[in-house]
Amino acid sequence: MSGDAADLSGDSGDQTTAVAATAAAAADEPARVGVLSLHTSKETKAICNAIEALGHEPVWLRAENLAVSIEDGEVALEPEVDAICNRLLLSNTEEPAEGLGLAMTLNRIRPMCNEPGPVLAALHKFATATTLADWKVQVPDALLALSNERLNRERDRFGDVGVYKTAIGTHGGGTWKVNLDEPVNPMVGRRMAFLQDLIERDDEAHRDARVYVVDDEIVGAMYRYAPEGEWRTNVALGGDVQDATEDLPEEARDTALYAAEVMELDYAGVDLIQGHDGWFVLEVNPTAGFKGLFEATGHSPAPYIAKLGIERAGGEVDEERVQELSNTLDDSRPSCAPRPDPTAGNAPAPTIGYTEEVVVSGTSGSTTTLAKSDTGATRSSIDTALAAEIGAGPIKSMTRVKSGSVKEGKARPVVDLVVGIGGTQHTVTASVEDRSHMSYPLLLGRDILQHYQVDVRRRVDKDEPDEQELEEE
Repeated sequence: MSGDAADLSGDSGDQTTAVAATAAAAADEPARVGVLSLHTSKETKAICNAIEALGHEPVWLRAENLAVSIEDGEVALEPEVDAICNRLLLSNTEEPAEGLGLAMTLNRIRPMCNEPGPVLAALHKFATATTLADWKVQVPDALLALSNERLNRERDRFGDVGVYKTAIGTHGGGTWKVNLDEPVNPMVGRRMAFLQDLIERDDEAHRDARVYVVDDEIVGAMYRYAPEGEWRTNVALGGDVQDATEDLPEEARDTALYAAEVMELDYAGVDLIQGHDGWFVLEVNPTAGFKGLFEATGHSPAPYIAKLGIERAGGEVDEERVQELSNTLDDSRPSCAPRPDPTAGNAPAPTIGYTEEVVVSGTSGSTTTLAKSDTGATRSSIDTALAAEIGAGPIKSMTRVKSGSVKEGKARPVVDLVVGIGGTQHTVTASVEDRSHMSYPLLLGRDILQHYQVDVRRRVDKDEPDEQELEEE
């Protein structure tokens, strides 16, 4: 009996040793880390390159190579990976639920950094605000209401001027500073919108801070300054940046770290603004860009995100190598970029006519109007009266538009405008001009037409030719 016990004990010891040896062997193998990104960006490429530079295997999960199979109750992922870094860009897509469903699918079968639940909360700006407020993080006062009457009943509580935002948006699109003497609309196109306090401490230089947090640590911070004639600080809109990593106030640092923790994000860009009552969180962005941060600080978050993904996959990373790699932003084409699918992109772009009936939306409403397609125009333009009717504004900046033989061109104001065509919405920066002497109050430029084929024979304001009748056999 004791001999049997001894034998069993010996077997158990051998099994433990074998398991340990297997684990050690597995640890020596490079981890396969998937980067889920259906779009192409500098950030995605930089993360893939950092994974490889750290001695592990990146796998760029894209439309060309991604598949999930269920067979006889077994779920298989193709290509096979050990963990996934979620970099789905959902804020500028028409149907973000589709991407979230995909992320949820993959998260069911593999460990994921930036899981879809927290990403959904961060994607919706008002959901972010309510989550943070519930955890006593200071955010600007705000109001979301689904009825026009309810939203406008209390708009005076925000003062003479407030911030008006779509609940989902990116790169500063869908964000306006509005005069609250005029009513606003609870929807901009198909996006919910809300009112928010305008937090300003310095009337001369509008500034906020972007703090990049990865795995509960700040890897870089910058101040962002609005360009001339603009109040938004987004780098995509031309804002200036300045390194703030070392001199960011402790209150701001603690607030950013706590906000990322509350939102349960593994990595995020936390946007803060300083008011007279301290620091307020404006947004927590799960797919914040690196360009401005690297320009300001000389440090890239990519190796830190790569490290997190590798460790989530069970791999090991040299900390000094991570810091070394952060001094560069390698956004060259990664070796793991899948080959283009020869069958992809064969579907023709949708067709748009020389004239089309479209829906235009602004801060105070939407209306249906006729628009003319002009492939020679760089940007779309809207009639002054129509812009005022829908609240397309306020004016963001001025642009100089060349016309005919006038070499210098005319200075025209530009505004954010949402144009709906056949169920698809386009948010563009349109110029405002007096088109009362023209046939169409809206001109569609290449900023919209790039997504379509233009058939100049099709005009919605003319009788369509009869279809050719086919004789039945």
